[in-house]
Order: sequence, then C-alpha cells, then structure tokens
Amino acid sequence: MEPTGLMLPGGFNPDRDPVPGEASTTPPIVWGPRDHRQIPFPANRSSRKSDLPTFCFRFRSRLPVAMATSRLGVGETLGALNAALGPGGPVWLKETRARHLRARDFLAPRRALQARFGDGQVPERVVHAVAGLQGPGVAPVLRCAPTPAGLALQLQRSAVFERVLGAVAAYAAPAVSASPGPRVILHCPALRGAPCALRLSQLRAVLVADHLSRALHTHGVSVRLVPAVRDPHMLTFLQQLRVDWSAASERAATEALRSSAFAKLTPANDRGALPLGVLGRVCLKELVEERGRTAGYDPNLDNCLVTEDLLSVLAELQEAVQHSPEDSSLGLAAAPDAHADSCMVVHVVSCEEEFQQQKLDLLWWKLDDQAPLRQKHLVCGPVKVAGAPDTLTAPEYYELRHAQVCKASALKHGRDLAQDPAWTETFGVLAVASIKFEMLSTAPQSQLLLALADSSISTKGTKSGTFVMYNCARLATLFEGYKRNMEQGLYPTFPAVNSLDFSLLQDEGEWLLLFNSVLPFPDLLSQTAALACTAPGLHITARTEMVRQRRLGQALHTLLFILIWGTRAKR
Repeated sequence: MEPTGLMLPGGFNPDRDPVPGEASTTPPIVWGPRDHRQIPFPANRSSRKSDLPTFCFRFRSRLPVAMATSRLGVGETLGALNAALGPGGPVWLKETRARHLRARDFLAPRRALQARFGDGQVPERVVHAVAGLQGPGVAPVLRCAPTPAGLALQLQRSAVFERVLGAVAAYAAPAVSASPGPRVILHCPALRGAPCALRLSQLRAVLVADHLSRALHTHGVSVRLVPAVRDPHMLTFLQQLRVDWSAASERAATEALRSSAFAKLTPANDRGALPLGVLGRVCLKELVEERGRTAGYDPNLDNCLVTEDLLSVLAELQEAVQHSPEDSSLGLAAAPDAHADSCMVVHVVSCEEEFQQQKLDLLWWKLDDQAPLRQKHLVCGPVKVAGAPDTLTAPEYYELRHAQVCKASALKHGRDLAQDPAWTETFGVLAVASIKFEMLSTAPQSQLLLALADSSISTKGTKSGTFVMYNCARLATLFEGYKRNMEQGLYPTFPAVNSLDFSLLQDEGEWLLLFNSVLPFPDLLSQTAALACTAPGLHITARTEMVRQRRLGQALHTLLFILIWGTRAKR
C-alpha cells in the first residue's frame, strides 16, 4: 500500500507507557494525501513518519454510521450462491489468498460442478442467476464467468467498501439471533471449594465458564451460573480475577431428593459397611447401559455413594433449571411446564473432576424425573507447568504473575510503582489479562503448558495478555491525543462517508484487509459462543482459543479507519 501521509512529531516515544497523574505528551497526528503533502503542524513542532499499523484500536465510537444498511455477510453470500445452483450440497468457497483474490472472490470448483451438473457445464441461466444475485446480507456481484478452475465470481468491490465502511458498528459486534436457543445452565463444580485448594486445571475451568457466560450473554442467550459461591475467600479471589459470578444467599431444599434417594437406595442387607456420613448406595449400571457407553460415559461407572453434600449439589442444579435467570438480557422466562426441555446444562469441569461429574449426572436422572435431557460436559485438559511442581495453586499462580508485572514495570520506569495507589488497579488488570490469555488461548480440551519465566509476560512478544493490554494502552493514548488536538483545531475533522470515492480503493492490500479481516469478523465473534446443543454424545467443546483472534480482531477499527482515510487521501 502507498504511504498515507500519517505523521508524528519528533521526540514522541510511542513505546513509553502513560503514567497516571502525569500530563499527556500525546502528539497530534496529521493526515495528508498520498502524494505526501502533509497538513502542516504549528511552527514549534517538528514531524517524522510513524508506522501506520501502530495507529489502531478502539475507534468504533468515532466511525460514521449514517449510511448503515443491512450488514453484508460471508455466510449469507455463500448461502445465496449455493441456493442459486439448485438442490444439492454446498459448492462455493470464499477465497482468502492474495493471488486468487486478484481474479475472483468466490469459486465453485470445477470438480464440484461436475458432480452437480454431470459434464461440469453450468447452465447459462444459472450463471445469469448468480451474476444477478441479490438479497439480505448478500454482497453485490460484479461478474460471474466460467474459468479453468471452475465458476469464478467477483464482487462489486467499491460497493462492498461503501456498504461496510458506511455501517462500521454493525461489523464490530456479533449478530443476536432472533431465536437464541435454549437457556443454558453453566455449572462449574470447582467453585464449591476454597481458593487455597484450587488447582490450575480447576482455575482453567473457572475461566472457561466465565468466558462462555459472557459470550453467551452477548449473543442474547439466557444464562444461569451454578453454584452460587458461599466461601467469602473464593468470592474475593474471583473479584481479583475479574470473574463475575453469583454469591449464595441460602441453600436449596433437598427434602424431595432425599425422599427419592431413600426409595432407590440399595437394600439394607446389601449395603455392607458404608463410610460415615453416607446415606446409602445407588446402582448406576443400568443407566450407563441405557444411555450408552458410546455417548462417552465411563464404563467403570457402577455405584454412587449418596451423601447430604451430593444431594445439596443436585438440589441447587434442580432449582436453577426450574427458574429462569433474573438477569437475563432478553427477559426470557421458561414456560412453567417446560423447564427441563427448554434448557441445557453444561458442566465445565477439569479432567480430574470428570468421573465424579458423570456420577452426578446419572444420579440426577435416577432421582429426578424432571432432570434435563440435555446435559453436556466441557472437560478442560490438564495444565502442566514447565520447571515447577504440580502443587502450584491458583492463588500462588496469580501472585506470581502479579509480582512479574510489578517487576517488569519497575524495570521499564526505573522505579518501583507497586506501592503507588495510582498503579494498583493497572497491575491487577495486567496480571489478570496475562492469566486469562494464557488459559484461554489454547482449546479447552487440549493440554496446556505454562511457562512461568519472567519473559513469558514480556510486552515485546505477541503471545501474552500483557502484550495486548500494553498495546491497548499505547493506542488508547494516541486516540485521546487525536481527539483533543482535533477539538483544538490542529487536525481536520473526520470526513463524511458520503464524501468519499470508494472506487479509488484499488490496492490489493486494502481489499485483503476488508475481505479477509473486516467482513468475516461478525462470524468470528459468533463462533466464540457456539455450543453444539443438539450434537450426540456427552461431550462438547468451546472455541475459547478464538479469544486471541477476538483481541487481535479489535484492530478491525484500525483497518476501517485506514481504509476510509485512504479513500479521502486518494481524492
């Protein structure tokens, strides 16, 4: 891409963190046309070029929405293209590589067309139908023509630029479905203990559950969190982690479950010597056979020892199913006769807790005829620590990361800021960001290997939460400086979208940014909350590793800003 004329005054150090309470040194930013004719600074300011990609992030509120129309979508376009070919499976593919995008944006491969049409010759009426394709969310088509590779389609790129950049806010958030699906009960057994006993694999399960809760709420799904936390120390630790979880008020009643349990306990003469505090034994073997081992239940499940604590856990789950969340973002309430059928229970457990949780599921079905039919397990893989004992607890891990953040800051600023009240909140946020990024950037079901060395939280790499937050702070400072200096008249105001000539956006890199990064962004966000509600089997997975792409995807606002200013500069 050609230079855009973005300029920064000399003496500005973009690698320096803003210090709370210190006067801002953010320079003005000057935009000039691509022939390098910059808008001049005041006489007392010198200038030098800066790398354009550093100017990004958090620009949605400043982008125009006056031309907002229905959002274009990759999925909608592919669906319409496949429908235009007639009955059959999906054929069309979205191109992503630069060398392919020079000639086409979508392709129906020749081999797939041969399977659909026999001789591979697409009827002319079908080609005309594809070329004139229109509909909600469908990108405007420029041309469609047969090629040696298959049926190639190219979009009206200037029209796509105009539609997308004229409705920026629509592409920075996931679509909320008109039918968000069943209510979800998120159950995280690890939260019933004390924080001092919380293992790293359990911490991973807690963070995955919190991530899912936030993502599902964003997508309009009604979510209930179980258990309600009783331990005040656990509540304090969750607050440190910025995990929003409900606190307990009172215990759920267990009388009905206790009566059902006593009716189904093994006869007294067959019980043998039971441990102290155990009410009896329930045989689960029949249920295991009924549910099918192929569903994922452990074949070693046989008997379950019923205790008061176990009944209390079931009672809390039972109560959650029977009552809709009070904080549901959509205000949805289940019908009185459809509690169990209208919800799905997702047990987010560590791999060490899975066997016990399978027992709990089967016991619930055994004792409660109204237990939900859809219970799924999201099992988090083990967490291994390189060069450290497996006994490291979650609070110890947090304290280690917090100390490393403070140490890194002291090295950067030449003084210890850990005792400065203005920095206390910042250090806590950075430590939590590092922990969450580490725990969520690997697929939950996979093993996670943690590196605890000081270098693992460096702001120089790209694989830590500290790096993301550090650059967020840098870019936020740039934007604040831009806004302030624009108000003072040092910069031109942001141009109206309808004054831009989008046909001038013809650089290969500009289309790559929009077509591969901006246009699919809402679909990427939607994948972060995708749960296979109706999939067979006991286990489900979650795409928490998409969190890395979500954070990097926040640079979407930058790409849009660059593209809009690029058109203005080319004029």
